[in-house]
Amino acid sequence: MTQTSSVITPFRIDVPQADLDELHARLGRTRWPDALPGVGWSYGVDRDYLIDLTEYWRTGYDWREHEARLNRLPQFITEIDGQTVHFLHVRSPEPDATPLILTHGWPSTPADFLDILGPLTDPRAHGGDPSDAFHVVAPSVPGFGFSGPTRDTGWDVPRIARAWDELMSRLGYDRYGAQGGDYGSLISPALGRIAPDRVVGVHVNALADAATVTGSGRELDELSEADRAKVTENQMWWYGHNGYATQMALRPQTIAYALNDSPTGQLAWNLEWFVDWDPTTTDQAPVDRDIVLTDVTTYWLTGTAGSAARLYRESGSSWGSKPAPSGVPTAVANFRGDRAVRGLAERANTVVRWNEYPVGGHFASLQAPVELVADIREFFRSVGGR
Repeated sequence: MTQTSSVITPFRIDVPQADLDELHARLGRTRWPDALPGVGWSYGVDRDYLIDLTEYWRTGYDWREHEARLNRLPQFITEIDGQTVHFLHVRSPEPDATPLILTHGWPSTPADFLDILGPLTDPRAHGGDPSDAFHVVAPSVPGFGFSGPTRDTGWDVPRIARAWDELMSRLGYDRYGAQGGDYGSLISPALGRIAPDRVVGVHVNALADAATVTGSGRELDELSEADRAKVTENQMWWYGHNGYATQMALRPQTIAYALNDSPTGQLAWNLEWFVDWDPTTTDQAPVDRDIVLTDVTTYWLTGTAGSAARLYRESGSSWGSKPAPSGVPTAVANFRGDRAVRGLAERANTVVRWNEYPVGGHFASLQAPVELVADIREFFRSVGGR
């Protein structure tokens, strides 16, 4: 890993008003395509829904409110391996709290964690046991948001994990836990493989690499009948939903031109995944629209929608491959709509805890924050995080 500077600098979001005015002007000039009558979301994002949400983004959504909420938290930037890394660092009032690094996925940002930071860092103030407290570090994945665009190729899952271990070292954390969902569910276990003597445990939700198999499918023979049936169902589902991932894994630069030029197009591209992952709705985003718009606005203002898409290209070569075995204790929380199969998860992880929840969804920190926090607390209590 190239070491450039270990300086950690305080960071504050301060978007020029001219940038917001330009965004609103572009939204007002959206060139809308036609849409077939009566197809709803079956051909992609519903046009009428997107028109309404875009108008709200232009006239109702208040970026300054969400900017101020983020700025109430300690934020920093540093440079690791030639890449700017932005992160939240919220220390617990409990001096013996367990350090914990939270990693988001696509199309998210650390803003998705705002509702769980208080309960994680200060359980005493939220009706919990102070012994369950964490010092939380929540970085923006390289290429996403305030970490800025990636500057070179190769920012795949293992490289991000190495950067995270370096970040925790710079912050003085010798032993720590890792938690993540979506792409964070890949980065967090990779962190355990890279630094098994430092990572006390890995907790994941929306586990992304334990739902399907590739190649000859010999892995299926090692699974139970129930798990094989679930994998088959997952593969059929993925066949109808993987268009976005295929595009970003093969030709991210092509889609980057559209994403970087049209805020409405960027909103549609990101919004589809929020809707696709919730089995209870096919006609609206399953999380608060301000949350979706905060993530999308962050991508827009930082010009990182195309750079975020590159993560799929950088990591595409490892899709479906079996990672190196990890001996780090691992917990999996499957929320409603998640498709991880335990037999596949156990191929490369030491799974010591597996819970299925009938609530929430793929974006658990937004859809089931209470259950997610409880699961994280219970797991790290069991592995002796402190």
